[in-house]
Amino acid sequence: MKSSPRTQKTLTSVNWPIEQLPGLKNDDLKTLNKHGISTTFELLRQTRTGSQKEALAVQLAVPVRTVSKWVAMADLARLPAVGCQYCGLLLHVGICSTAQLAKTPLHTLQRQMLRFQVQLFQRIELSPTLEQIALWIRQAQQLTTKQPVKQ
Repeated sequence: MKSSPRTQKTLTSVNWPIEQLPGLKNDDLKTLNKHGISTTFELLRQTRTGSQKEALAVQLAVPVRTVSKWVAMADLARLPAVGCQYCGLLLHVGICSTAQLAKTPLHTLQRQMLRFQVQLFQRIELSPTLEQIALWIRQAQQLTTKQPVKQ
């Protein structure tokens, strides 16, 4: 019996309302909205370079580090399997970009996740599964290389 060829589709980045990013305060949201930033894509578009991040930080009266954190989470949230649910967790374990995630070995990232969950919550079951983490890495690789997603 002949197997059917696997269908392929291109991975699409996800654009989130800016208020979905974890850790943003109400005042930050209002200020971002005043500057025309209401989605994660708008944040990424306005902060492509270091000088753009610095300029936005000055306009918002926040440290550049804060803007960089928001940008890192917006970048990671582009991955459908990560979204706004896990972008903060990835940032906490040291993953700052989709490109970095794409290059991170699966078992290394799993170890970092387990260590973080145990240290913070003392509960290993809160850690994402190996399959979830593998999907994040696969999607990051596909997004950074513009490869089709294999179904």
